[in-house]
Amino acid sequence: MSVVVYVDVHYGEAVKSSLEAVYYASKIASEKGVDCVAVAAGEISNDKLALLGNYGAVRVMHNSNSDTDNGQKARLVESIANSNGSNIIVFSHDFSGKSVAPRVAARMNAAIISGAIELPDFSSGISVKKSVFSGKAFANFKVNTEKVVISLLPNSLDIEVGPGSATVESDSSEIGVARVVVKENKVAGGDGQIDLTEAELVVSAGRGLKGPENWGMIEELASLLGAATACSRPVADIDWRPHHEHVGQTGIAIRPNLYIAVGISGAIQHLAGVNGSKVIVVVNTDPEAPFFKAADYGIVGDAFEVVPKLIEAVKNFKS
Repeated sequence: MSVVVYVDVHYGEAVKSSLEAVYYASKIASEKGVDCVAVAAGEISNDKLALLGNYGAVRVMHNSNSDTDNGQKARLVESIANSNGSNIIVFSHDFSGKSVAPRVAARMNAAIISGAIELPDFSSGISVKKSVFSGKAFANFKVNTEKVVISLLPNSLDIEVGPGSATVESDSSEIGVARVVVKENKVAGGDGQIDLTEAELVVSAGRGLKGPENWGMIEELASLLGAATACSRPVADIDWRPHHEHVGQTGIAIRPNLYIAVGISGAIQHLAGVNGSKVIVVVNTDPEAPFFKAADYGIVGDAFEVVPKLIEAVKNFKS
């Protein structure tokens, strides 16, 4: 018996959200008295895979095939889950997890709970808490199947990194041929910029900046903080910023530790994508802007006066 967790690999590294999923799976495994087994596919060194032990993994099964599609990944996870007698399979609720987890659940005839925010309650079967209605409420989902697939909403847990080291084993499971052939793959964030979905700090702006030529101060503040940049939907729609920076109900949902919103009114569609942020700071000239009701800290003022002062303050602090 074991708890199996899928680890997504980008550019030779395990992505941050997957590390959180490993920690989550290890806590479940500890409560059930079994091992946590991680599954990884792609080009990544054994030394880096062994570091998954810091997050609670006991073993790592590594398939070195770097061209796997989502169907092959699902078959890989299914094979390892079956060989380890696992009834609980964990994913991160990120782009990869959203694609692979449902396939695994279907193949294994398992229940699936996507976007969990807490560890399961095993006092009476399996019950998992998740947010619903775009984060406006919470619900506890009880599972009555033998097997369950759980995807963890990123940045839901405080991770405690330990000194452990996982045993890495090469996997040669028969996962078939890829059904989707990718002729060209360009990944946003692969140029050294911080991936918005992985960022712990985000600086975002909206139409209050009046034009794309004014985004330099947002990028400077983000750079000083080590943050990713984001934007509201209207800004992306009029091509002031690239669409992969759009956060909100119809864009990317994020849960950073700090979200700074500059010149964004805070419409409900935008809030739906950022209300999971640990701390929200809002800068707006309108004291009645809806965003202030959701903010932990608010500054009523002109972005063109406030942001340069924030930049200056950060520079002074860092010096």
